[in-house]
Amino acid sequence: MYGDLTAVDNLSFTVQDSETFGLLGPNGAGKTTTINMLVGVLEPDSGQITVNNTTDPSQTQVRMQIGNAPQALALYEDLTGEENLAFFGRLYGLSGARLKERVNWAVKVARLEDRRTDQAKKYSGGMKRRLNLAIALVHDPPVLLLDEPTVGVDPQSRNFIFETIEKLREEGRTIIYTTHYMEEAERLCDRVAIIDHGQLLAIGTVDELIEKFGGHTQITVDFATSPKLPTNLEGSLDGTHFSMATPKPLEVLNTLANSKGKFHQVKIERPDLERVFLNLTGRSLRDQ
Repeated sequence: MYGDLTAVDNLSFTVQDSETFGLLGPNGAGKTTTINMLVGVLEPDSGQITVNNTTDPSQTQVRMQIGNAPQALALYEDLTGEENLAFFGRLYGLSGARLKERVNWAVKVARLEDRRTDQAKKYSGGMKRRLNLAIALVHDPPVLLLDEPTVGVDPQSRNFIFETIEKLREEGRTIIYTTHYMEEAERLCDRVAIIDHGQLLAIGTVDELIEKFGGHTQITVDFATSPKLPTNLEGSLDGTHFSMATPKPLEVLNTLANSKGKFHQVKIERPDLERVFLNLTGRSLRDQ
């Protein structure tokens, strides 16, 4: 609770081992509050958070199992890349040869070998995001919380972050991934939870969510001349422009082709995760 605002309302989900789990929602849906509770920064008013069968993520032994890459970059601009990694590594109890080993590993993961001794303030936005991710990994945690990890990055860094996350999952890490970008969730996530106003609206694989909440495929056909369509064909014909939502797009297209109308342009829009998201959360702008 924040005053009269219930940021997270009876939210409950389980993330499986070695799973990339997407947490999607509009601005103000409660995603970051959920992440802050998962890392022990905020204490829930009720309920329980369990990480690897251990409760209370504010405890050191639980926190050591979690790597967190927050949306607001968590790094020191006046330190170099390797100094940032060493500092955070020491916070997690690393020292000596083990610390050096992990810093060298994280530098390579972030592809910052040639810039490791440069101050972070001299890095591009994409380099800072990669360093932010590497800091979350430096202590070798089994659980990763990634809150909007590609905000403000160039396409090359974005794709590199994707590939890194995919490799981390293959290594057996469990990842919770928040994003506003539906294509990221479709590519990376084994399952997705959609939340709004702090409540869980839907959870499942991308295919399951599309099947349940995506609606029908939308067909749009522009004919060269006004066609003569079967009277039993549902849909809307406005002059030479035909549109229809259907679960059987190929059958409809075959019927349209047999009407002897000459196609000028055909457009097929299959439901995707973005349509599911809008169907569940609405289309109104969310500025807060």
